[in-house]
Amino acid sequence: MKELTTKSKYLYRGKIINLRLDEVSLPNGKKSTREVVEHPGAVVIIPLLHDGRVAVIKQYRKPADEILIEFPAGKIEQNEDPLNCAKRELLEETGYKANTFTKLSSFYTTPGFSNEFIYLYLAEGLIKEQQQLEQDEFLEVEFYCIEELMKMVLNNKIKDGKTIIGLLWLKLLKQGVFHV
Repeated sequence: MKELTTKSKYLYRGKIINLRLDEVSLPNGKKSTREVVEHPGAVVIIPLLHDGRVAVIKQYRKPADEILIEFPAGKIEQNEDPLNCAKRELLEETGYKANTFTKLSSFYTTPGFSNEFIYLYLAEGLIKEQQQLEQDEFLEVEFYCIEELMKMVLNNKIKDGKTIIGLLWLKLLKQGVFHV
């Protein structure tokens, strides 16, 4: 089932992504092409407050052309450890630090065309600090209980895949399906 890359050519190199065109040899011997979006990876953080509420952000996302409700997240910088990225992004976007970070999962976002890989962390023991948004970031922090967030998913108010996956993990954790 594996495809063998016979030729690669970069069509675009950007600040966040690269676009590569690969020529591949298929298992049946035929040739095809694959457009691959290269991404350095990212983290998503579930900030769980002591009262059981969860911090989310509302942010306009140009590719979707709408304001989305998401768990805090961000791109891993070159040579950055995913956990350090999670700590940095939590503080930047929400203004919170956490006493405990627990890795819950990791997953590909859209493996049909991108190699983006996301690490999912649960952040607990939150301590309020100062939000440190980048100069091109404009977002609002809001707080909801898990059930409110689940209803928002069912009512299509939360449309972000990484947030939906994170919420599923959090719900299963709170139901005692698994322990961290």
